[in-house]
Amino acid sequence: MALRHFLTLNDCSPEELDQIIQRAIEMKKDLAVIRDAEPFKRHVLGMIFEKSSTRTRVSFEAGITQLGGHGMFLSSRDTQLGRGEPIADSAKVLSSMLDIIMIRTFGHDRIEEFAEHSSVPVINALTDDYHPCQLLADMQTYVEYRGSIKGKTVAWIGDGNNMCQSYMLAAKQFGFHLNIACPEGFEPKADILESLKDRITITRSPKEAVKNADLVVTDVWASMGQEEEQKQREKAFAGFQVNEALMTYANDDALFMHCLPAHRGEEISENMLEHASSVVWHEAENRLHAQKALMEFLLLAAKS
Repeated sequence: MALRHFLTLNDCSPEELDQIIQRAIEMKKDLAVIRDAEPFKRHVLGMIFEKSSTRTRVSFEAGITQLGGHGMFLSSRDTQLGRGEPIADSAKVLSSMLDIIMIRTFGHDRIEEFAEHSSVPVINALTDDYHPCQLLADMQTYVEYRGSIKGKTVAWIGDGNNMCQSYMLAAKQFGFHLNIACPEGFEPKADILESLKDRITITRSPKEAVKNADLVVTDVWASMGQEEEQKQREKAFAGFQVNEALMTYANDDALFMHCLPAHRGEEISENMLEHASSVVWHEAENRLHAQKALMEFLLLAAKS
């Protein structure tokens, strides 16, 4: 059995990532065929949530159902993991009963430890450091609208958070250059930045970052667990809003993405989600299809 996990984009080769995205596009087009085929009938996906979710839970549960399987929701309130059972113990027990597991948690070390002791594939559905499943959906969306992103320029505006760091890994894996505009003190992790410095440009100017960009991306200023910093962050990120005026510095055919939920009037202007460049709703839908393709990839690998 070739056990594979998906904890960051680096767990797949660039060729495998392209394969997953092309498969996601096929699955999206052939949704009725996939549903009828039920390729993973009686397979069970365990969905462990230590952070709240809307799109992640719905897309994974709907995705495994469309593949013929079943999604089992496990919150930290309902499991021994949430009551202090060692991560390794939970991983051994749960992976003996499930076919594949996705985890949405806090520290990235938690999912790494879980995967180390799991006998089935583990998917990172978000940690404090990375959100690779969202990047699959984002890259699928770009391919659908503009073709390959290789050689293009992407602008990230805002916090150097898990989404930003996932875009940094994507810059290497998908072959684009990433401009990051963030306030001082809100940069991504220094070790990640150092390892990818040939692909990354850091600036304090959103206009400079967006200049000639093919894709503009942002996220909320205060992520889950940072709610107490909201007022402080609003001050720090003043001037880092993505709005209609900022988009005029990007290429004429540039796309705009946001992983959602969005705070209108903060990191984006009130009508930015409806802007002509916005593909946010398609991006959100593609979480479903990209994750189906990912689960197929990992489950087939486990059987080989």
